[in-house]
Amino acid sequence: MVNEAGPPVAFSDHFIVCGGNALAHRLIVELVEHYEVPVLAIVPDRNRDHAPRIERLDGVTAVLEYSGVTEEALREACTGTARGIALVDGDDQANIHCALNAQGLNPEIRIVLRMFNQRLGDQIQKLLKNCAALSGSATAAPAFANGALARPNSVQVGDRFLYVAYDDDIAAGHLCVAADRIDRQDLTRLRLLPDTGPASSAFIRLANAFGEGGPIAVGARPAGREADEDGSVAVLQTLATEPPLRVSWPSRLRYRLLDTLRYFTSARIRLVLFTAFAAIAASFGVVWYFNRDFGWTVYVTLLDMAGAAQPDQYGDPTGGTGGGWQRVAQVVITFCGITFVPVATAIMVEILASGRRGLPKGPSAGLRQHVVVVGLGNLGTRVATLMREFGVPVACVERDPQARGIAAVRALGIPVLVGEGPLEDQLRRARVQHSRAVVAVTNDDAVNLEAALEARALRDSVRIVVRLFDDDFAQHVYATLGNVASRSVSYLAAPAFAAALMGREVLGTLSVYRHVLLIAELTAEEGGALAGMSRNDIEALGGLRVLAVRLARQPDSYQWGYADRSRGLAPGDRVVLAATRSGLGRLNTAAPEAVGASGEFARIPGPAGPTGG
Repeated sequence: MVNEAGPPVAFSDHFIVCGGNALAHRLIVELVEHYEVPVLAIVPDRNRDHAPRIERLDGVTAVLEYSGVTEEALREACTGTARGIALVDGDDQANIHCALNAQGLNPEIRIVLRMFNQRLGDQIQKLLKNCAALSGSATAAPAFANGALARPNSVQVGDRFLYVAYDDDIAAGHLCVAADRIDRQDLTRLRLLPDTGPASSAFIRLANAFGEGGPIAVGARPAGREADEDGSVAVLQTLATEPPLRVSWPSRLRYRLLDTLRYFTSARIRLVLFTAFAAIAASFGVVWYFNRDFGWTVYVTLLDMAGAAQPDQYGDPTGGTGGGWQRVAQVVITFCGITFVPVATAIMVEILASGRRGLPKGPSAGLRQHVVVVGLGNLGTRVATLMREFGVPVACVERDPQARGIAAVRALGIPVLVGEGPLEDQLRRARVQHSRAVVAVTNDDAVNLEAALEARALRDSVRIVVRLFDDDFAQHVYATLGNVASRSVSYLAAPAFAAALMGREVLGTLSVYRHVLLIAELTAEEGGALAGMSRNDIEALGGLRVLAVRLARQPDSYQWGYADRSRGLAPGDRVVLAATRSGLGRLNTAAPEAVGASGEFARIPGPAGPTGG
């Protein structure tokens, strides 16, 4: 079923977005507002999810309603004359099937599909021509994980890592001003990538702020800023290595040992083992006190534990053992050893023979400085996995027992609490009162806010990262709650999907509060928009900063802060950019456009592959 007007009969050179979810909505906004291209949407139900919002967007030429993206739907959407198609709804299998159908109808169409299985996505990219497979949750997860750890999110470019630093953390070797006019209570005042004005005025102003007075203080007014402009500053900086985690390796090792012990033993077995070890340690001290020979004491203790000691051979030619206390100690060691050996054997047999991977596991009583993840959808599963890779203790809470992320995180040995009980009780059992952060990433903004408030009630100082789609709602959360970070998966992922659909290679996204800064590496190709453009030309478009250049004759060398601002890029040169969403959109339409007599959109010259410029 289509809208009353239906798609134009001669509609061509358009983009198709399949899906009615939040990512589809954000992606269409990116395309129509920042790239200014015609978009046709295919939604499963025009009255549900984000479909009504999509229909009200200016620039959406047509909205088709199909329960599944079938070949009939693709023909109705004029796929044969479309420039690109984005598949951001449905499961991996359905998206792959639709991508194959689309390529059959139009072998030259640009395909971008959302894939949860990234390994499968890599194979699909090789199978299909002019295809990019992305994961929205994988794109957004690092921002949530790093936000929970109060660690800067970074993007790797060559052998360096780019990240956004604020105020006192700004170093003199920064690349460019990422944002200014930042007011934490009113993020509408934030200006991302402020205008440079003259060639290097922004660099000079910030350099002045790093004179003898030292770094910029929070809330200070850097040199050159207007008198009525307050707030903080954010800059883009590089590190030779990824920003380190603030978790010491002794703490990580201690947690791993204690958690492993708890995983393979019950509370009663641990009590028996602890009592036996304490008795053995005390008896060891008694034996050593009487003979003062450490090596011999270790030897005798081990034999006693195994029930094979011959203590009468040491110290007294008459057959004595050194006194009554030593005899008592050795008897205690022997009986404790008799208790310990079968318990240890039972544990090893259970580990090697039956195994316990994947069985339910709750947070241990000794869990400290961990991260609590609420919600085990695609995003929550990836955040929990990242935490484990970082070596940070993590516990998960999920209300839906059918959530597919439960099995995935349990297979990694991560404790999960499942049930419909009060969220406060679940968070208390997850030991939020001893945690370092709570990451609430369910699909419901209200549930995420509830988790944040309940966590704050249990511990005032806990760091909170919440997933919120609604911008106005997030703005109020920022203004009301302290020590909280808000992220939107669709807001973080949509720019990368849009850039991939337009043939741009986005290396990663960096969050500046709820705003997004894109790091992209583009190639100047013969006849493309970038060929012949200089650094001045690129930055004059607005919302763009040239960070580095890789010349065609030196492809392995990144020239950071490329000094020649007037040299035009030759075919084969690559340029690394920091860009806003609108800035990258303007660069995409920088090439001349031709409009036919019929008023249809003409094809903008662009790359054929995913890394073109």
